[in-house]
Amino acid sequence: MDLVDSRDRASRSERPPRIVNGARATRQQRMLASIDLKLLLSFEALLEHRNVTHAARHMSVSQPSMSRSLIRLRGIFNDDLLVRGSSSLVPTPQAERLAKLLPPVLNAVRTMIDRDCALGAWRSKATMAMPDHQALILLPPLLPILREHAPYLHIVTDSLLGGALSRLERGEIHLAVGQIDAAPLGYLRRTLYADRFACLLRQNHPALAREWTIETFATLNHAALASDSKDGFGRVHDELVKLDLLDRDPVLVSNILTAATAVAASDLVLIVPRRVATRVAALLPLQIVDPPVELTPYEVALIWHERCHRDPEHRWLRHEITAAASQTELTQTAPVAAQ
Repeated sequence: MDLVDSRDRASRSERPPRIVNGARATRQQRMLASIDLKLLLSFEALLEHRNVTHAARHMSVSQPSMSRSLIRLRGIFNDDLLVRGSSSLVPTPQAERLAKLLPPVLNAVRTMIDRDCALGAWRSKATMAMPDHQALILLPPLLPILREHAPYLHIVTDSLLGGALSRLERGEIHLAVGQIDAAPLGYLRRTLYADRFACLLRQNHPALAREWTIETFATLNHAALASDSKDGFGRVHDELVKLDLLDRDPVLVSNILTAATAVAASDLVLIVPRRVATRVAALLPLQIVDPPVELTPYEVALIWHERCHRDPEHRWLRHEITAAASQTELTQTAPVAAQ
């Protein structure tokens, strides 16, 4: 007898379990398929007004239409939900439980479709590939705007522009700012500003006491910003080399402030966009002089991937970056000329 019982128990243990969770999931899918958003909004109105006629007026539908919605809701939840009381409809215990769950569900949907959501509620991060000399220009006018309108939006700058396009596509960065000539298919580009190049020399540099000619310029040793891409600096370097105005091995420096500090303490010359030169010369004892040769203008662009193009937060940030760039427009004052 014991042997039979043990075999019976073993056979039962080997039987596949009843698919309770699968059946429940299937039932939930059927319920979800039977509910539309308007039905939930009707339920919200019925719970608020406790009157079919008033709920129908609130939803701008007819009273029979609201009654049909209540019938559908009762069928979906297998409960009366709202029953007649002495002066109004009265919610059942099931309706009271659902009433606690309904507001966060509908509020989440409203937030999803609200394209003009409050920027002050942002709690996110935006990463921008932006060389440090561009950050020096754009961040001062941009950060006060972000602090006022999007205080929880954290900005992270990445000084490397190399591989920016693939990183934009993968979502590793959100925007790229720099010398970007064209936007390939799948990317969008906006010109922020165009600039010309200027020379930075320390105050009282011996060259400033001489006539500022190509020959004077050719005798100077140069500092240059190391670049991970063929940006405007690289092109200027190549132009000067072709004119025999620059050694092929200048003093390479990693970032703009380090380079400017080195120039302020030496007889080196540094060629940078004039906006950058103006900003740096306000911080260090440096003189701004136009190059004695005409150089290809420097154009700064903003680029992003189309995956972010219609995102309202991304669109707002692009607009503010463009506005910040417009504040960097150069005043039309003449450069201080060398003697």
